[in-house]
Amino acid sequence: MSPAAIRKAIIPAAGLGTRFLPATKASPKEMLPVVDKPLIQYAVEEAVAAGIEDIIIVTGRGKRAIEDHFDRSFELEENLKGNGKAQLLKDIRRISELANFCYVRQPEALGLGHAVLCAQHLIGDEPFAVILGDEVIDAKVPALAQLIRVFDTGNGAVLGIQKVKRAEVSHYGIVATRRVAGGLHRVLDLVEKPAREAAPSRYAVIGRYVLSPEIFPMLEQTSPGKNREIQLTDALRLLSRRAPMYAQEIVGRRHDAGDKLGFLKATVEFALKNPVLGPQFAHYLKGLRPTIGRNP
Repeated sequence: MSPAAIRKAIIPAAGLGTRFLPATKASPKEMLPVVDKPLIQYAVEEAVAAGIEDIIIVTGRGKRAIEDHFDRSFELEENLKGNGKAQLLKDIRRISELANFCYVRQPEALGLGHAVLCAQHLIGDEPFAVILGDEVIDAKVPALAQLIRVFDTGNGAVLGIQKVKRAEVSHYGIVATRRVAGGLHRVLDLVEKPAREAAPSRYAVIGRYVLSPEIFPMLEQTSPGKNREIQLTDALRLLSRRAPMYAQEIVGRRHDAGDKLGFLKATVEFALKNPVLGPQFAHYLKGLRPTIGRNP
Protein backbone atom coordinates (compact mmCIF):
# COMPACT_ATOMS: atom_id res chain seq x y z
CA MET A 1 0.00 0.00 0.00
CA SER A 2 1.40 3.40 -0.94
CA PRO A 3 1.87 5.99 1.81
CA ALA A 4 -0.73 8.69 2.37
CA ALA A 5 -0.10 12.08 0.81
CA ILE A 6 1.48 14.69 3.08
CA ARG A 7 -1.13 17.45 3.31
CA LYS A 8 -0.40 19.03 6.70
CA ALA A 9 2.59 20.83 8.15
CA ILE A 10 3.25 22.12 11.66
CA ILE A 11 5.28 25.31 12.07
CA PRO A 12 6.22 25.86 15.73
CA ALA A 13 6.23 29.61 16.43
CA ALA A 14 5.72 29.95 20.18
CA GLY A 15 9.34 30.56 21.20
CA LEU A 16 10.36 33.65 23.13
CA GLY A 17 12.99 34.78 20.61
CA THR A 18 15.53 35.56 23.33
CA ARG A 19 18.46 35.58 20.87
CA PHE A 20 16.98 38.67 19.20
CA LEU A 21 16.12 40.72 22.26
CA PRO A 22 15.28 43.56 22.58
CA ALA A 23 13.81 43.48 19.04
CA THR A 24 11.54 40.57 19.99
CA LYS A 25 10.33 41.95 23.32
CA ALA A 26 6.96 42.90 21.79
CA SER A 27 7.27 41.54 18.23
CA PRO A 28 7.40 37.86 17.19
CA LYS A 29 10.80 36.69 16.00
CA GLU A 30 9.00 34.91 13.17
CA MET A 31 7.90 38.30 11.80
CA LEU A 32 11.43 39.68 11.42
CA PRO A 33 11.79 40.59 7.74
CA VAL A 34 14.36 39.06 5.43
CA VAL A 35 14.34 41.74 2.72
CA ASP A 36 10.56 42.11 2.15
CA LYS A 37 9.02 38.99 3.71
CA PRO A 38 8.87 37.83 7.32
CA LEU A 39 10.79 34.70 8.25
CA ILE A 40 7.69 32.59 8.69
CA GLN A 41 6.45 33.33 5.17
CA TYR A 42 9.53 31.65 3.72
CA ALA A 43 8.60 28.51 5.67
CA VAL A 44 4.98 28.63 4.53
CA GLU A 45 5.95 29.14 0.89
CA GLU A 46 8.37 26.21 1.06
CA ALA A 47 5.62 23.99 2.49
CA VAL A 48 3.13 25.04 -0.19
CA ALA A 49 5.69 24.46 -2.93
CA ALA A 50 6.09 20.91 -1.56
CA GLY A 51 2.36 20.23 -1.88
CA ILE A 52 1.19 21.08 1.64
CA GLU A 53 -2.41 22.32 1.86
CA ASP A 54 -2.97 22.82 5.60
CA ILE A 55 -0.57 24.90 7.71
CA ILE A 56 -0.82 24.53 11.50
CA ILE A 57 1.06 27.29 13.29
CA VAL A 58 1.76 26.72 16.98
CA THR A 59 1.76 30.16 18.57
CA GLY A 60 1.99 31.65 22.03
CA ARG A 61 1.19 34.83 23.88
CA GLY A 62 2.14 37.96 21.94
CA LYS A 63 2.12 36.26 18.53
CA ARG A 64 -1.07 37.77 17.11
CA ALA A 65 0.90 39.51 14.35
CA ILE A 66 1.51 36.11 12.73
CA GLU A 67 -2.23 35.46 12.42
CA ASP A 68 -2.84 38.97 11.10
CA HIS A 69 -0.13 38.54 8.47
CA PHE A 70 -1.79 35.48 6.92
CA ASP A 71 -5.29 36.97 7.18
CA ARG A 72 -7.06 39.35 4.79
CA SER A 73 -6.61 43.06 5.48
CA PHE A 74 -9.67 44.79 4.02
CA GLU A 75 -8.56 48.34 4.80
CA LEU A 76 -5.10 47.82 3.29
CA GLU A 77 -6.51 46.14 0.20
CA GLU A 78 -9.01 48.96 -0.36
CA ASN A 79 -6.22 51.50 0.01
CA LEU A 80 -4.03 49.73 -2.55
CA LYS A 81 -6.98 49.35 -4.92
CA GLY A 82 -7.87 53.03 -4.61
CA ASN A 83 -4.28 54.05 -5.33
CA GLY A 84 -4.00 51.87 -8.42
CA LYS A 85 -1.36 49.57 -6.96
CA ALA A 86 -2.68 46.43 -8.64
CA GLN A 87 0.48 44.31 -8.44
CA LEU A 88 1.03 45.06 -4.78
CA LEU A 89 -2.63 44.30 -4.09
CA LYS A 90 -2.23 40.94 -5.85
CA ASP A 91 0.87 40.16 -3.80
CA ILE A 92 -0.87 40.99 -0.53
CA ARG A 93 -3.96 38.92 -1.32
CA ARG A 94 -1.81 35.96 -2.31
CA ILE A 95 -0.44 35.69 1.25
CA SER A 96 -3.83 34.79 2.74
CA GLU A 97 -4.52 32.37 -0.12
CA LEU A 98 -1.31 30.34 0.19
CA ALA A 99 -2.89 27.58 2.27
CA ASN A 100 -5.54 26.73 4.84
CA PHE A 101 -4.23 28.22 8.09
CA CYS A 102 -5.00 26.97 11.57
CA TYR A 103 -3.56 28.18 14.87
CA VAL A 104 -3.10 26.43 18.19
CA ARG A 105 -1.64 27.91 21.37
CA GLN A 106 1.28 26.46 23.28
CA PRO A 107 0.53 27.68 26.84
CA GLU A 108 4.20 27.56 27.88
CA ALA A 109 7.44 27.37 25.93
CA LEU A 110 8.12 23.75 26.89
CA GLY A 111 10.19 22.69 23.91
CA LEU A 112 9.82 21.66 20.28
CA GLY A 113 8.41 18.25 21.17
CA HIS A 114 5.69 19.83 23.29
CA ALA A 115 4.85 22.27 20.49
CA VAL A 116 4.32 19.38 18.06
CA LEU A 117 2.21 17.57 20.64
CA CYS A 118 -0.02 20.64 20.95
CA ALA A 119 -1.11 20.09 17.33
CA GLN A 120 -1.90 16.38 17.68
CA HIS A 121 -5.68 16.85 17.57
CA LEU A 122 -5.37 18.68 14.23
CA ILE A 123 -3.17 16.00 12.65
CA GLY A 124 -5.23 12.94 13.52
CA ASP A 125 -3.92 9.73 11.98
CA GLU A 126 -2.20 11.34 8.97
CA PRO A 127 1.52 11.66 8.28
CA PHE A 128 2.67 15.24 8.46
CA ALA A 129 5.63 17.61 8.14
CA VAL A 130 7.34 19.85 10.67
CA ILE A 131 9.21 22.98 9.57
CA LEU A 132 11.28 25.22 11.82
CA GLY A 133 10.81 28.71 10.46
CA ASP A 134 14.16 30.11 11.55
CA GLU A 135 15.97 27.64 9.27
CA VAL A 136 15.64 29.26 5.84
CA ILE A 137 16.76 26.94 3.03
CA ASP A 138 17.34 28.32 -0.45
CA ALA A 139 17.01 25.35 -2.81
CA LYS A 140 15.94 24.66 -6.39
CA VAL A 141 13.85 21.74 -5.11
CA PRO A 142 12.16 22.82 -1.86
CA ALA A 143 13.85 21.17 1.12
CA LEU A 144 10.58 19.69 2.36
CA ALA A 145 9.83 18.29 -1.10
CA GLN A 146 13.17 16.46 -0.99
CA LEU A 147 12.04 14.69 2.21
CA ILE A 148 8.54 13.94 0.95
CA ARG A 149 10.06 12.29 -2.10
CA VAL A 150 11.88 9.86 0.22
CA PHE A 151 8.83 9.34 2.45
CA ASP A 152 6.72 8.47 -0.59
CA THR A 153 8.86 5.37 -1.15
CA GLY A 154 7.30 3.96 2.02
CA ASN A 155 10.50 3.70 4.06
CA GLY A 156 9.36 5.53 7.21
CA ALA A 157 9.91 8.86 8.96
CA VAL A 158 12.46 11.12 7.26
CA LEU A 159 14.64 13.81 8.82
CA GLY A 160 16.44 16.56 6.92
CA ILE A 161 20.17 16.69 7.65
CA GLN A 162 23.28 18.56 6.60
CA LYS A 163 26.90 18.15 7.67
CA VAL A 164 28.12 20.88 10.04
CA LYS A 165 31.55 21.77 11.39
CA ARG A 166 32.77 19.68 14.32
CA ALA A 167 32.88 22.84 16.45
CA GLU A 168 29.13 23.38 15.83
CA VAL A 169 27.71 19.96 16.72
CA SER A 170 26.76 21.05 20.24
CA HIS A 171 24.17 23.43 18.74
CA TYR A 172 22.13 20.72 16.97
CA GLY A 173 20.45 17.37 17.22
CA ILE A 174 23.05 14.99 15.73
CA VAL A 175 22.34 11.63 14.08
CA ALA A 176 24.36 8.44 13.92
CA THR A 177 23.66 6.94 10.50
CA ARG A 178 24.44 4.23 8.01
CA ARG A 179 24.48 5.44 4.42
CA VAL A 180 21.91 3.66 2.26
CA ALA A 181 22.33 5.36 -1.12
CA GLY A 182 23.57 8.76 -2.28
CA GLY A 183 22.43 11.27 0.33
CA LEU A 184 20.04 8.86 2.05
CA HIS A 185 20.93 7.42 5.46
CA ARG A 186 19.34 4.96 7.88
CA VAL A 187 19.11 6.57 11.33
CA LEU A 188 20.80 4.48 14.03
CA ASP A 189 20.64 6.97 16.89
CA LEU A 190 20.03 10.65 17.71
CA VAL A 191 21.62 12.87 20.34
CA GLU A 192 20.40 16.35 21.28
CA LYS A 193 23.22 18.93 21.36
CA PRO A 194 26.08 16.57 22.23
CA ALA A 195 29.50 17.68 23.38
CA ARG A 196 31.96 17.83 20.49
CA GLU A 197 33.85 14.72 21.64
CA ALA A 198 30.61 12.75 22.17
CA ALA A 199 28.93 13.52 18.84
CA PRO A 200 28.23 10.36 16.81
CA SER A 201 28.72 12.24 13.51
CA ARG A 202 28.67 15.71 11.98
CA TYR A 203 25.21 15.24 10.48
CA ALA A 204 22.83 17.74 12.06
CA VAL A 205 19.03 17.70 11.89
CA ILE A 206 18.18 21.04 10.31
CA GLY A 207 14.56 21.73 11.07
CA ARG A 208 12.76 19.67 8.41
CA TYR A 209 10.87 16.49 9.29
CA VAL A 210 8.28 14.20 7.70
CA LEU A 211 6.71 12.07 10.41
CA SER A 212 3.99 9.52 10.99
CA PRO A 213 1.41 9.94 13.79
CA GLU A 214 3.31 7.23 15.70
CA ILE A 215 5.51 10.07 16.97
CA PHE A 216 2.74 11.28 19.30
CA PRO A 217 2.85 8.33 21.75
CA MET A 218 6.63 8.75 21.80
CA LEU A 219 6.24 12.42 22.71
CA GLU A 220 3.81 11.50 25.48
CA GLN A 221 6.40 9.09 26.89
CA THR A 222 9.26 11.59 26.67
CA SER A 223 10.30 13.03 30.01
CA PRO A 224 11.06 16.76 30.21
CA GLY A 225 14.76 17.57 30.19
CA LYS A 226 16.66 20.80 30.64
CA ASN A 227 14.37 23.78 31.38
CA ARG A 228 11.45 21.31 31.61
CA GLU A 229 11.43 21.06 27.82
CA ILE A 230 10.21 18.02 25.88
CA GLN A 231 12.69 17.48 23.07
CA LEU A 232 11.50 16.20 19.70
CA THR A 233 14.92 14.57 19.29
CA ASP A 234 14.32 12.36 22.36
CA ALA A 235 10.96 11.20 20.98
CA LEU A 236 12.50 10.52 17.57
CA ARG A 237 15.13 8.42 19.28
CA LEU A 238 12.39 6.29 20.87
CA LEU A 239 10.60 5.97 17.53
CA SER A 240 13.78 4.95 15.71
CA ARG A 241 14.06 1.92 18.02
CA ARG A 242 10.58 0.75 17.04
CA ALA A 243 10.40 1.54 13.32
CA PRO A 244 12.75 2.35 10.45
CA MET A 245 13.78 6.01 10.26
CA TYR A 246 15.76 7.75 7.57
CA ALA A 247 17.72 10.95 7.10
CA GLN A 248 18.09 12.74 3.78
CA GLU A 249 20.92 15.17 3.10
CA ILE A 250 19.23 18.38 2.01
CA VAL A 251 20.57 19.95 -1.16
CA GLY A 252 20.38 23.71 -0.76
CA ARG A 253 21.85 26.76 0.92
CA ARG A 254 20.82 26.79 4.60
CA HIS A 255 20.65 29.92 6.74
CA ASP A 256 20.28 29.68 10.51
CA ALA A 257 18.21 32.84 10.72
CA GLY A 258 17.46 32.21 14.39
CA ASP A 259 20.93 33.53 15.09
CA LYS A 260 21.79 37.22 14.61
CA LEU A 261 24.76 36.58 12.34
CA GLY A 262 22.87 33.94 10.36
CA PHE A 263 19.95 36.33 9.99
CA LEU A 264 22.24 39.05 8.63
CA LYS A 265 23.82 36.62 6.17
CA ALA A 266 20.39 35.49 4.96
CA THR A 267 19.31 39.10 4.50
CA VAL A 268 22.40 39.91 2.43
CA GLU A 269 22.14 36.83 0.22
CA PHE A 270 18.41 37.15 -0.43
CA ALA A 271 18.84 40.88 -1.11
CA LEU A 272 21.53 40.13 -3.69
CA LYS A 273 19.18 37.65 -5.39
CA ASN A 274 16.31 40.13 -5.49
CA PRO A 275 15.77 41.14 -9.15
CA VAL A 276 14.98 44.76 -8.26
CA LEU A 277 17.27 45.44 -5.32
CA GLY A 278 20.10 43.04 -6.14
CA PRO A 279 22.18 45.10 -8.62
CA GLN A 280 21.96 48.29 -6.54
CA PHE A 281 22.74 46.44 -3.31
CA ALA A 282 25.72 44.68 -4.90
CA HIS A 283 27.04 48.05 -6.05
CA TYR A 284 26.65 49.43 -2.53
CA LEU A 285 28.50 46.46 -0.98
CA LYS A 286 31.37 46.83 -3.43
CA GLY A 287 31.71 50.42 -2.36
CA LEU A 288 31.95 49.35 1.28
CA ARG A 289 34.72 46.83 0.64
CA PRO A 290 37.69 49.18 1.29
CA THR A 291 36.22 50.21 4.66
CA ILE A 292 35.20 46.79 5.99
CA GLY A 293 37.12 45.87 9.12
CA ARG A 294 38.46 49.37 9.76
CA ASN A 295 37.82 51.04 13.08
CA PRO A 296 35.49 54.02 12.79
